[in-house]
Amino acid sequence: MNKIVIINGPNLNLLGKREPSVYGSQSFEDYLVILKKNNPAIKIQYFQSNVEGEIVNELHQVGFDPCGIVLNAGGYTHTSVAIADAVAAISSPVIEVHISNVYSREEFRHLSLMAASCKGVIAGFGLNSYQLAISSFL
Repeated sequence: MNKIVIINGPNLNLLGKREPSVYGSQSFEDYLVILKKNNPAIKIQYFQSNVEGEIVNELHQVGFDPCGIVLNAGGYTHTSVAIADAVAAISSPVIEVHISNVYSREEFRHLSLMAASCKGVIAGFGLNSYQLAISSFL
């Protein structure tokens, strides 16, 4: 697979500023530079939105391309039937990613509405969760 699309959901634009004890002190944009450097043979496309419908639209747009999708839907993981339905509707494989170990946090975070339609779920390895997801496509 030579194209990976990373889709980040709400509040992930605040990485590096938001709860650094949980999410770390590095912005995603800075980490994306590292991901691209470490994976030179792969075209990595990035999309982030705090808006549920925009995430659904992006999944529809890229989800029929020959690519892998790394999805961190943030809080929508636990609440969005619309995003879960979009993941189920597309043909591109999706890996659900979480920076924190959601299973060591509040109980409501233990439920993923989209996990059953994903190739796999990676959680708790910090930003390295994204690299693990990319590696699983190779």
